[in-house]
Amino acid sequence: MFGWYPEPLFLAGSIAAVLLYGAGVWRLHNRGDKWPIGRTLAWLAGVGTVLLSTSSGLAAYGTALFSVHMVQHMILSMLSPILLLLGAPITLALRSLRPARKGADGKAGRGPREVLLGLLHSRFAAVMSSPGVTLPLFIASLYVLYFTPLFDLAMGNMWGHRWMMIHFLAVGLLFFWPIMGIDPAPRKHGYVMKMLELFAGMPFHAFFGVAVMMSSSLIVDSFGQPPPSWGTDVLADQQMGGGIAWAFGEVPTVIVLLVIFSQWMSSEERLARRKDRAADRDGDVELDAYNAYLSRLAGGSAAPAAAADGADAGPDSGAEEKAADQAAETVSKTSSVPSTSSTSSTTVGRQG
Repeated sequence: MFGWYPEPLFLAGSIAAVLLYGAGVWRLHNRGDKWPIGRTLAWLAGVGTVLLSTSSGLAAYGTALFSVHMVQHMILSMLSPILLLLGAPITLALRSLRPARKGADGKAGRGPREVLLGLLHSRFAAVMSSPGVTLPLFIASLYVLYFTPLFDLAMGNMWGHRWMMIHFLAVGLLFFWPIMGIDPAPRKHGYVMKMLELFAGMPFHAFFGVAVMMSSSLIVDSFGQPPPSWGTDVLADQQMGGGIAWAFGEVPTVIVLLVIFSQWMSSEERLARRKDRAADRDGDVELDAYNAYLSRLAGGSAAPAAAADGADAGPDSGAEEKAADQAAETVSKTSSVPSTSSTSSTTVGRQG
């Protein structure tokens, strides 16, 4: 189970992923910019889980035992994508790639950075990252693949099996990319919407696992004849695979929820700091208007009765009082202001 069985395609892709990521970090470092070490570690862990699924004993036993194959599927579709996205590869690429130079005709050039930006802003990327596409793909990778002859067809040859592994990884990346929101995406969703998208797929995932666990016959034929020397009960092994599919989704879901909550809290803190800076720059305009309103009321209480019925009021007094009332209402919602039952000359101080 812990042997090393390198799969050439995934091994080459993993090496390229590490080298390209390392080159981006190195370029930022040489430029004097910093890149979080946690991002790098997450990327390396993500690549490591891909290799674990495709080039270790999991790959060898995954073609003979349904339960081991399901471990591969869950790692590639849920754990590896989350770790890779935590590495923020698109952000790293946009920061490390240099803008293309202008051509001889003065027009902007088109290099790797411009190609990446064009893809991110393309209609294709917007459609493919929408919940109407990512969620059905995520669900179809379970039901359509395992409950139709497509699975046995893919397992029938080497390239079909490779396609299936690539499909698991790609669907997972596409599903979690807009939900996690670490890298730029064509569609920006609110935090509540992200959680709804995440939870929308979980019942289908759990139901799939339960359906496999409850099945009284083999759902695929590819694992029907393991080596006799293993003494494997293929139906029990399939039911174990269903249990793995049902239980495996819990940990990745918690990780993504923690990421979303962390982003939400950081966003609220940035908004609060922005409001504080605006108050320091502009002053408490609404609070000043409310204090002026109280002062005018205090002055009006000592005036003759003629002032009370508005006999000597100017033409703009009604508008001023209306504006003051609006300011008072706003301050009462945003500031801690003592309530008064009678007119007072006390003004409200600014809160520190």
